[in-house]
Amino acid sequence: MTENEIGKIIVDTAIYLHRELGPGLLESVYETVLSRLLEKKGLSIKRQIGIPISFLGEQFEEGFRADIIVEKKVIIELKSVEKLNPAHKKQLLTYLKLSGMKLGYLLNFGEELMKTGIVRTINGTLD
Repeated sequence: MTENEIGKIIVDTAIYLHRELGPGLLESVYETVLSRLLEKKGLSIKRQIGIPISFLGEQFEEGFRADIIVEKKVIIELKSVEKLNPAHKKQLLTYLKLSGMKLGYLLNFGEELMKTGIVRTINGTLD
């Protein structure tokens, strides 16, 4: 399954989840339920995974924690805030660069409409 195919499932599932539960719950609630819904669709999910980084020739085990990694290909960063700010988008791009993954989604469940709370970020180019 390609990153784009996985991404479509993620977006459709996030919109469904937001429509059913509404905005404003804790990020952990959306993370738990979204992960379960994606697993039910047959996707492999890892939650709160520490991603090591290399810097100046040294390996650091605790580089960052990814909210959700789907199929070892796509990072999902979840928020539940009134509005995203530019730092949230930069954070996701940094996660993609450090992990070597190409596609990530910033999903803000605090928005009134989920479609305005979805930011797709690409690191490099997708095949």
